Amino acid sequence: MARDDRADQGPEEALPMLRWLRLLVTSLAAVMGLGILAIVALLWLRLSEAPLPQLPDQIALPDGAQPAAITFARDWIVVVTEAGEILLYDQQGRLKDQASAPVSAP
Repeated sequence: MARDDRADQGPEEALPMLRWLRLLVTSLAAVMGLGILAIVALLWLRLSEAPLPQLPDQIALPDGAQPAAITFARDWIVVVTEAGEILLYDQQGRLKDQASAPVSAP
């Protein structure tokens, strides 16, 4: 009787798909590692940005108004308050125009 050589083979030769499975698992681990590094890099880039600009000192808001957004244009400074008012100032800080915007509920 001939000797069966298959009994002496290692696990990779005994199960040919084991090598393929190990390659897939290793690839998945590498891709997940790269994904985590990409997420950390994006968070670091976004969170290390400069803070939002502050309202210049020469601009005086109406009593009780809290700024929600500030936009600096070439000749104007636009301030949107939390109450939904839109205030348009010139570069010297003088109020030029005022409007109200609809405020959406949270």
